[in-house]
Amino acid sequence: MEINVPGIVYLVGAGPGDPELLTLKALRLIKSCDALVHDALVSPQIIKETNKKTEIFNVGKRAGLCSVPQADTNLLIVKLAKEGKNVVRLKGGDPFVFSRGGEEVSFLEKNGISVEIVPGITSGIAAPSNFGIPLTHREAGSSITFVTGHEDINKDKKTVNWRLLAKSSDGLVIYMGMRNIGFIVKELLIGGLDENTKCAVIQEATLNNQKCLISELKNLVETISNKGFTSPSIVVIGNIVDFKVNNYINNLSDASLPEKKSFNYTIIPRNTSDQKLL
Repeated sequence: MEINVPGIVYLVGAGPGDPELLTLKALRLIKSCDALVHDALVSPQIIKETNKKTEIFNVGKRAGLCSVPQADTNLLIVKLAKEGKNVVRLKGGDPFVFSRGGEEVSFLEKNGISVEIVPGITSGIAAPSNFGIPLTHREAGSSITFVTGHEDINKDKKTVNWRLLAKSSDGLVIYMGMRNIGFIVKELLIGGLDENTKCAVIQEATLNNQKCLISELKNLVETISNKGFTSPSIVVIGNIVDFKVNNYINNLSDASLPEKKSFNYTIIPRNTSDQKLL
């Protein structure tokens, strides 16, 4: 009697966008997997690195657009693994930073599926770094807080206390905060953050159309509107923005990069558990 052995699911971080910022391990798994289940923000160039036999599933979620429910994504990954396929679950940034990776791993383990985690560079680190904004600096910042700005502002009990954050951290890195930026700025000001605090908004970080604006907190909402910045963007707030270097990199024309070519790396596999993909 044939026994179908479940495949392994690899929860892989695709990094902030630029394919060249993938880890070598992530690239090897993408090239070798039987099935790839990816999010909306993963670069098409990265998806093209799969082999011709790989089954590809787009389960991305974007605000205001039709998307695949998380429960359906969980069931799809389990189904593929139980068919004996080795699956790469590819997520933008790092799979455990505002990416529901923990929820997916819990569901997979409850269903008897082996999971391995491959970290990626989260956009909250890559975006400011790419534009010369140090998240820590001996003269400006000894602490940094990563926080989601996506929470419903009409909830009775909110998990994010912006007024408290105004004074409890030297710097804030806000994910998914563009829709609520007016509310966030108002709450930070009420919490006592200086209205002249420098802010940066970085859109499409590390991609060819990346751009960055610098503003004081009191003018942030107006500047975002005037400059036409939209999601996906990272917002950085704090004195660390004053220490921005490479000030010539601010917009598309300044940040033009050479065209990305397809990867031609030859990667020699190590003797690890993920050898099953090779």
